[in-house]
Amino acid sequence: MALDLTRNIPDPDGFYEHLVSSQRHMSDEEANCMNARLVLILANQIGDLGTLKAAIDFAANPKAGAKKAA
Repeated sequence: MALDLTRNIPDPDGFYEHLVSSQRHMSDEEANCMNARLVLILANQIGDLGTLKAAIDFAANPKAGAKKAA
């Protein structure tokens, strides 16, 4: 499964700022738990196992994954 790595978020800076600000008063452990929950929520929204596996592989090894995703 090839990943679509083109920017798909209309306001990536706004998204990032919201994510960071949501964790501003959390401990590292709380922020890590929130990130894990967020990954599972977004994975459920994607739903396709092939896409999820490709995303995991790319996140684990971006240099190797970029060749497959292109």
